[in-house]
Amino acid sequence: MGIPDLTDRERQVLDAVIRTFVETAEPAGSRTLSRRFGLGVSPATIRNTMSDLEEKGFLFHPHTSAGRIPTDKAYRAYVDGLMRVQPIASSDQARLEEELRASGGTIETILRRAAQSLGVLTQELGVALGPALEQTRLHRLDLLRVTSDKLVLVLTLVGGAVRTVFVEVRGELADTALAEVAFVLNERLAGLTLAQIKETLPARLRDAGRSPQAGEVLDIFVQEREHLFDAGLDTANDGVVLGQASVLAEQPEFAQGDDLRRLLELTETSQRLARTLRERTERPGITITIGGEHGDPLLGKLTVVTAEYRAGTLSGVIGVIGPTRMPYDKVVSVVTHTSRLVSALLA
Repeated sequence: MGIPDLTDRERQVLDAVIRTFVETAEPAGSRTLSRRFGLGVSPATIRNTMSDLEEKGFLFHPHTSAGRIPTDKAYRAYVDGLMRVQPIASSDQARLEEELRASGGTIETILRRAAQSLGVLTQELGVALGPALEQTRLHRLDLLRVTSDKLVLVLTLVGGAVRTVFVEVRGELADTALAEVAFVLNERLAGLTLAQIKETLPARLRDAGRSPQAGEVLDIFVQEREHLFDAGLDTANDGVVLGQASVLAEQPEFAQGDDLRRLLELTETSQRLARTLRERTERPGITITIGGEHGDPLLGKLTVVTAEYRAGTLSGVIGVIGPTRMPYDKVVSVVTHTSRLVSALLA
């Protein structure tokens, strides 16, 4: 694929600079490129070509070094027109499959294992976004007592997703009333989507025979249905599942306190990260956003690589977050393979 305004030589030199910088984290100089890649021209010619690439906005020249560093524009050109995706290693395939198949059948555990495994294999921060569940059907619900005035509502959905929500009640609820509430809710709601439940719950409970105490609790369900039957997979983290951030600790980009602080702030701001990932759920295949393309200062020095997973009506994304200096050819291959495994397991 061509890159506008670049000659064949410029493409070769740009590819060499990016590959060198990704591997070494050091600015690439003309002699290094000549020695490593055998470009068929002198270091002086390579140096001139690098100067041309800098003028066009593809390379950056640190004041303390004679070498060049790729810009966000360079990485975009690389992933769009220069990158040669490497097939995932058979050992990595086997490791991923073993990890995911050992995770159990629920969406949460599959995504958590997948994010952790991605982080280990790519040395980036594995990340996943659970599916929005508006159109997922309720299999059953359970009510468990926590304290005299607090219950836990456990929603088990078709496909294995589980939602847990606290329910505040007025005064202590008798065991018989608790059982009655659970029976009525299961009888009237099982098989409906969460969207249908929120829309029709008042009408469905209007003629339910119930004791006074059970009636009070069912009224709470009607009044708080938007919260209790919310479609988020994990309300505590807005559906975001993260691997271990510690895998990034040894990367030189995070030796500076400010860069590490921004990364930690991003992982602790689940709504912000969820919004970034949710925008990708309708994009098939691999999606790569680089540095300034995000329009978010917390992501200004990071790349996000994700792929959609899908099983029936469920869909979300899984991938990695890391510095813009990442081995894109390997990362794309591993993320793509993981998304296919997740889709297969959910199906």
